[in-house]
Amino acid sequence: QRMRAPLSMLDKLIVQVDLAVKSVAGGITTKTRLSPAGDVEKSILSNQEAARSVRLMRVNHSGEVCAQALYQGQALAAKSAELEQTMNQASQEEIDHLAWCEARIEELDGHTSYLNPLWYMAAFTTGMVAGLIGDRYNLGFLAATEDLVCEHLEDYIEKLPQADLEGRAILSQMKLDERKHATIARDAGGVELPAAVKSLMRGFSRLMTFSTYRL
Repeated sequence: QRMRAPLSMLDKLIVQVDLAVKSVAGGITTKTRLSPAGDVEKSILSNQEAARSVRLMRVNHSGEVCAQALYQGQALAAKSAELEQTMNQASQEEIDHLAWCEARIEELDGHTSYLNPLWYMAAFTTGMVAGLIGDRYNLGFLAATEDLVCEHLEDYIEKLPQADLEGRAILSQMKLDERKHATIARDAGGVELPAAVKSLMRGFSRLMTFSTYRL
């Protein structure tokens, strides 16, 4: 069987633009895993509970937009083909998360964040910078990001209305995936990031969650 030629930089950029548009504009679909929400009993939420779930899931959706952009930026700047493959694999699972969150928001008659284009550009640039510094730092940044996401997901699982079984199922599976990504990154040689960098990451996360919850 004939092997496919590796993608050129132009091809990669075209793929990035296509993915960026789908991530930000909505309508992205997954062909790998069905939503965990399909395995639980359908929730009956009050109007107030539904509105709260929409806001919380919107934040998680924007987080997945950021994750998609971050991984794509890191993969594009990765110095080794092996690391690029690791980033692309993580990105594929993040596409699942993105699709699950978007579908749940639509079920609750909500909308995704109007700020997603801004978050995508910021995260993609950050991923590119991390990739250009070096592979070990790139992996360390991935691990630190996933640690932060796991903390966020644990908090938001608690914040969701108790009756929102679908939302809880989605966030619980996402947390399992994110922990796996962090472990893979560390096992591959990711370095521990300086405290100042982690502090900046937390600051960006707080800004994103505060504004996206409202917009």
